[in-house]
Amino acid sequence: MINKPDMDIQNIILTIAKSLPGLLLAIVAHEWAHGFMAKKFGDDTAEREGRLTLNPAAHIDVFGTLIVPLMCVMFGGLVFGWAKPVPIVPRNFKDVDKGIFWVSFAGPLMNFILGISSAILFAVFVTQVPDTFSFYSILAQMLQYSVLINFVLGAFNLIPLPPLDGSNMLSTFLKGEMKMQYLGMARYANFIFMGIFALSMVGIPTIGYLISPVVMIGQKLSMYFLYLLG
Repeated sequence: MINKPDMDIQNIILTIAKSLPGLLLAIVAHEWAHGFMAKKFGDDTAEREGRLTLNPAAHIDVFGTLIVPLMCVMFGGLVFGWAKPVPIVPRNFKDVDKGIFWVSFAGPLMNFILGISSAILFAVFVTQVPDTFSFYSILAQMLQYSVLINFVLGAFNLIPLPPLDGSNMLSTFLKGEMKMQYLGMARYANFIFMGIFALSMVGIPTIGYLISPVVMIGQKLSMYFLYLLG
């Protein structure tokens, strides 16, 4: 009975160690992609404020990058988190609606690219590196976490609820009063997400319904690349 808490702590630390590289890569590259695309459309605010970088230190959000992932691990859930949003000034865009759409889409798109790349690397690693390699199991799991985290983060951000990227993308197709009412939903966003998470905590897998198809796609891709290289 004395050793069980120690084992739990060890498992938490091991899970964090295996998932942290994939999480940091996912959230930092996500924000970098927003800033990069914004500059392409004429807004260099992110670059001027030192945020157009892949250095994690420039993007860390204490709650979203540190506390939330730790809580996810401790409660046995999927490792999830976010970084500080890069500053974007849409009025600087050459074409505002087009700029907002592609800048918003750039983050999730980057995550899908990283997810596919991680799946390919996983297949290459598993088929080309002998399983006698000292860190074989740990590195293979790191790549699996990277696949999972990137696909989940990309899909989650495409949900059309303010302030997620999907809502900004959808707003570019709306006009007038309808657009104002839709963007006004942002004031209720915290309550909506709290409700979604609360339902998930009491056994109604609301998030699971949204995310599980994407998780399956990531797993199928990994198996497909394994098949090609096997």
